[in-house]
Amino acid sequence: MNPAKPGETRRTPWIVGVSGASGTPYAAAVLRALLAGGESVDLVVSRASRLTLLDETGISFRDAHWRDDLREWLARGADGKPDAFDVNLDGVRYWGAGDLAAGPSSGSYATKGMLIVPASTACVAGVALGLSKDLLQRAASVTLKERRPLVVAVRETPLNGQTLRHLVALDDAGASVVPASPAFYAGATHIQDLVDFVAGRVLDAAGVGHGLYRRWEGELGGATGGGSGTRTP
Repeated sequence: MNPAKPGETRRTPWIVGVSGASGTPYAAAVLRALLAGGESVDLVVSRASRLTLLDETGISFRDAHWRDDLREWLARGADGKPDAFDVNLDGVRYWGAGDLAAGPSSGSYATKGMLIVPASTACVAGVALGLSKDLLQRAASVTLKERRPLVVAVRETPLNGQTLRHLVALDDAGASVVPASPAFYAGATHIQDLVDFVAGRVLDAAGVGHGLYRRWEGELGGATGGGSGTRTP
């Protein structure tokens, strides 16, 4: 990466890794929120996640046409409605999953940290064991060794003992493990609300500001518009 010129601000992105687990709407919500907040993003989409994306959205993600495919994906709502969101991709840089010479493969490449959303159990195992079999796993390993924030949004159920041990290993290494587990106290009325809650908790773990969900303020009934447990008309 070229050094910043005098008066310029060095681009320091968040790496977003998308693995093959179900839950591509979670990744889309995280990406939209980062870009809307003025953050730069380095995107890594695993080969397995392309199959999941195709299955869940009908979108084929292609290296040669990644910008068009990403725009179509991020514009789609969690309910499958196309063009539900306006998308600006100016802050995105895309790296192929097989590109082990990419910027994020090196600790000298400056980043703010990495978010893996959703994270499959295979991805969790690879990162926990330091396998670095593709750029996603390598970037995660680099993030850990450089003591940068790593958030792993695991999406699987039930979890067996082996995966639980891998998650404990990631926690011990300094990662934040955020299960893709929606909550209902925020007053969700649409599938997008549930998706945005998980995306918001991922961003919370990374310390990134957002307005994706209603936060708990210690008042019962707030999600329904009332207070102290009393519903208002």
